[in-house]
Amino acid sequence: MPICLCSYRLTKSIKLFFILFVVFWGSVRAESINIAVASNFIAPAQEIAKLFEKENGHQIKISSGSSGKFFAQIQNGAPFHVLLSADTLTPAKLLKEGFAVPSTQITYAIGKLVLWSSNAELVTGNDKVLDGNKFKKIAIANPELAPYGVAAIETLKHIGQFQHIKSKIVWGENIAQAHQFVLSGNAELGFVSASQIMRDGKLIQGSAWIVPDTLHSAILQDAVLLNKGRDSIAARSFLIFLESDKVRDIIEQFGYGTPDKKSDKAP
Repeated sequence: MPICLCSYRLTKSIKLFFILFVVFWGSVRAESINIAVASNFIAPAQEIAKLFEKENGHQIKISSGSSGKFFAQIQNGAPFHVLLSADTLTPAKLLKEGFAVPSTQITYAIGKLVLWSSNAELVTGNDKVLDGNKFKKIAIANPELAPYGVAAIETLKHIGQFQHIKSKIVWGENIAQAHQFVLSGNAELGFVSASQIMRDGKLIQGSAWIVPDTLHSAILQDAVLLNKGRDSIAARSFLIFLESDKVRDIIEQFGYGTPDKKSDKAP
């Protein structure tokens, strides 16, 4: 039973009607949906999916990878209903090329870049470790595929260290691989996402420098409804669920920022 919504900027009454409809319809026909999730967001996505399944009765299958790789896969017909990208450009390109549903792109999280080492004594809360010769390798996600890689390069150039350390860079396919390089000891340092190494604002292990937002472009992470999810109640419900207060709390617990709450007034 397909439905068509022109915008997610809905009035309170329309939102309430839709939510009640979803609850009723979902009790009649539970769905299974495939969600493509940027690798840096996999941990919070798993928590969000569990909560969504519990409250709505639908099932979610999560696939993780780089935003760039997902773009190519979706172009080639990958069976994803929703994309949670690590940037804004990938969803925008999918919309422009006709692979996503118009007016469904939303910002769900704001990423935080961190210079991290599994060695608890290597990073002293600033960028001074980059000045010396205390490391042989530094892991960075491929900037052609991963927004966190772009932010890392921008940071290094901003502080005047890119030319100095570029020969020490080991490139990860995505932010998850960059994190793994550091965790395994193949690189002493790496630029990673705060969500990979922090919980509730506290470092899980190692040492870190939280990179100031002023040193790189904002890492806005956007979601979009893909064409294969156009007629899916579960996929549309998930996008609305993604902007709920309870989900915002989960996202912030994993070290992300969240966008300002949207107005309930229709545009």
